[in-house]
Amino acid sequence: MQPVQVGIIGLGNVGTGALDILAENAGDIALKLGFPLQVRALCSRGIDTKTLPGAFASALRTANWREVAEHPEVDIVAELVGGTGVAREIVDTAIARGKSVVTANKELMALSGAELWDRAIAARINLAMEASVAGGVPIHAVLREGISGDRINTLYGILNGTCNYILTEIESRGASFHDVLAEAQKAGYAEADPSADVDGFDARSKLAILSALAFGERIVPADIYTEGIRRVTPVDFEYAHLLHHTIRLVCTARKTPAGLLLAVRPSLIPQSTILASVRGAYNAVWVRGKFGADTFYYGRGAGPHPTGVAVVSDLMRVAREIRSGSPERVSPFAHARLGEYKPIPVTLHRSAYYLRFRVEDRPGIIAQLAAALAAENISIDAVLQLPNANWRDLPFVITVEPASEESVRAAISRMAELNFLTEPPLAMPMEEPL
Repeated sequence: MQPVQVGIIGLGNVGTGALDILAENAGDIALKLGFPLQVRALCSRGIDTKTLPGAFASALRTANWREVAEHPEVDIVAELVGGTGVAREIVDTAIARGKSVVTANKELMALSGAELWDRAIAARINLAMEASVAGGVPIHAVLREGISGDRINTLYGILNGTCNYILTEIESRGASFHDVLAEAQKAGYAEADPSADVDGFDARSKLAILSALAFGERIVPADIYTEGIRRVTPVDFEYAHLLHHTIRLVCTARKTPAGLLLAVRPSLIPQSTILASVRGAYNAVWVRGKFGADTFYYGRGAGPHPTGVAVVSDLMRVAREIRSGSPERVSPFAHARLGEYKPIPVTLHRSAYYLRFRVEDRPGIIAQLAAALAAENISIDAVLQLPNANWRDLPFVITVEPASEESVRAAISRMAELNFLTEPPLAMPMEEPL
């Protein structure tokens, strides 16, 4: 049978990883498909400096992406550039030329994926995006088809490997955020500008995609409340462990009677939960359904080969459709159409909270903080203070019984007027056992 022709645009980590797999696994891929995948064209700004597998010696090599997206013999365009500028032009051009698209682009799919899918349907081509979330963890396929018969109530995820690596290093070694970040940058886990990772924006894009898949609603990143991990310190892990918890950057999507609650933020989770055991640069997603109850998915969240597997698997799925001519494809968002929806404000979130203070020690501090909490009808659960000789910068923790985030924020606003605080209080929700 004639091969399906592929054009790959972007030969960074993901692109080169996908090429390695296409070259080394070509025989198995052809056996599974019943026909070969052939790389017809390759594009990279530095294409002349790339050392590529010999299997692709006959492929067109170009620095001009249009030569791939408009190539008459290319059936599937793999957009592996990233971002929302040139990448959007590539996808638009491919769809306009009647070519199916495979992408690993979380930013673009979170922002415009539903619109692009509508255009793909109209053009009778496919759009596949498994590699956009959680690298080698096939969470899209799970939500799209594997448990599509269920009604999902809650989804928790650890979706940024950089943040998880930093937090688990702080936890295990007692090193500072800044020291671990510098090490992560040197090791290649973090970018020179780490903001997208450590401030939660990367995880936010991924949660927007998974929320659309899980709940059938049109979610964009701006809908999601987001906090990063810059303020988490070794002492926070010391106190968390006293409470039999740990700290992770948790992506939350949960149905409540009032509506869908979405957040990306550092949170305390019980050490007894499976999510707490996710360490290093790994990703994980925990899903609770009304009928199927709990399922858990874990694996490498990034890296050339794990993410490359997701890209190649998408290429294979789309190639099958091209060969079978099936018009009844499954939407990449698991729903034929996404509903228009705005999540409820995160201030309606209700849970126990961990409040960490740094103060210049003096008599009466606990009484004044307790008064601020009482004014918002918040009850104290525990007060924790580890030994510390530095009375000018003394850390301690108050945990409170379940309260709304709105009332916790109001109490913190009252505390801002107190002159013994050396920095604003750090508030993190304490998630219930999963």
